[in-house]
Amino acid sequence: MPPTDRNGIAVCPGTYDPVTLGHVDIISRTREVFDRVIVAVVNTPVRKQKTLFSIEERVEMLEDATKEIPDVQVKPFANLVVEFAREHGASAIVKGLRAISDFEYEFEMNQLNRKMAPDIESMYLMSSAQYSFLSSSGVRELAMFGGDLSELVTDAVASRLQEALKR
Repeated sequence: MPPTDRNGIAVCPGTYDPVTLGHVDIISRTREVFDRVIVAVVNTPVRKQKTLFSIEERVEMLEDATKEIPDVQVKPFANLVVEFAREHGASAIVKGLRAISDFEYEFEMNQLNRKMAPDIESMYLMSSAQYSFLSSSGVRELAMFGGDLSELVTDAVASRLQEALKR
């Protein structure tokens, strides 16, 4: 039986370049636990050189992809995620994990975040089996070579990817 009490506000940060159905799954499952979810779209990612889509495009695609999930808000950010979470009254940062490599990076980030903001909990959801292999970079590569994206991203995102790759 699902819990009836939820836990305030959670932040789901990421680059979302582009948003995948794996991202939407994590956001949706986070919303089942928290009253509100703020999807925080990083303006300039540290781990990636350049994004395919602008911050405005990524926010727009996320708003479209999550429009059916109640109490989800999409916002760009350009500061530390713990600062963003604190500014928005969030009690948790929630991220998805797919593989050991995700865990290693997230473990480091968790330690730094706890040092700066011990009052904000980091939580991790294991990706659903059908999305355990899915990454934005993999989707971009598939799109470059005309691969089938129908079970990986929304139709709107697939169209935008095709447009962006023609530029």
